[in-house]
Amino acid sequence: MTSLAFDKHDSLTAGTGRRAATALLSTSNSFSLTLLRITLGLVMLPHGLQKTAGWFGGHGFSATMDAFVGMGIPALLAFLAIAAESAGALALIAGFTTRIAAFGVGVTMAVAGLMHRANGFFMNWGGTQSGEGYEFHLLAIGIAIALMIAGAGRWSLDRFVTRNERA
Repeated sequence: MTSLAFDKHDSLTAGTGRRAATALLSTSNSFSLTLLRITLGLVMLPHGLQKTAGWFGGHGFSATMDAFVGMGIPALLAFLAIAAESAGALALIAGFTTRIAAFGVGVTMAVAGLMHRANGFFMNWGGTQSGEGYEFHLLAIGIAIALMIAGAGRWSLDRFVTRNERA
C-alpha cells in the first residue's frame, strides 16, 4: 500500500511540475512579442558583454563586480544583475525562459533607473546633464513587463517546448 501511495504522489508531483513549467513557458504565436523580445535582448546584450567580457568599452566581469560592490550593492545581487544583462539577454533572443529573463532584466533596469533618477528623465544626448536620465530604463521595464505577462511569442524555444508538451 505504501509503495502505491508513494508512486501516486510522485506522479502527481511530476504532473504538477510539468503543468507549472508549461504555464511559465506558454505563449501565443504573436509576432509582436517576438519583435519585443528580440529587440530587448539585442539592446541588453552589449551591456551584458561590457560587464562580462569587457567588450564595447566595458571593464569586464571582475572590475564590474568590484564597482558594483563598491557602490554598496551586495555581491549576489551584483552577479544577478550581470547575469540578467548577459545570459538573460541571450535567453530573450532565443525565447527561452522568457518570463524569467524578462523579470531579471526588468528588475535590473528598475534598480538602474532609480540610480539615475537624480539626472532627470531624459538621456544625455547633448552632454549637458551630469549623467543619463531614466527614460531608457523605463522603456526596457515596459517591454520586460509585457514579456512577463504575455510570453515569448512566435519563433521562440518557449513556444516550441510548450507546443510539443501539448501534443
